[in-house]
Amino acid sequence: MTKFKMIASWAIIVLLAAAFIAAGSGKLLGVEMLHQSFANMGLPSWFGYFIGACEVAGGVGLLVRKWSALAALGLFAVMLGAIGYHLAFDPMAMALPAVVLALLALMAFISRKGDSLLSAIH
Repeated sequence: MTKFKMIASWAIIVLLAAAFIAAGSGKLLGVEMLHQSFANMGLPSWFGYFIGACEVAGGVGLLVRKWSALAALGLFAVMLGAIGYHLAFDPMAMALPAVVLALLALMAFISRKGDSLLSAIH
């Protein structure tokens, strides 16, 4: 991997981790705006806290080389759910941040899958 690709990969991973840790922390702290989407779908209130915990754990996991690919894959799945929510309940443009985060998570997965626990399975 070239130096530029390595720096770009780390920049994406650190920014992605910061975004998910911040969003997950807000959900864990019970920020009403962040929990409204779960209520709109008729999900129990604990589900917002569960997703928040997943986001914080995934954000931290992104920063640990051996766990980074798995964390990115899990966060990608969470973002697919967020995209589905926005497409069902909001104007289509509201899904754009979730789409960007999903694509960045996919890029993080691709760049780190060779260094992860997944590579030991093969």
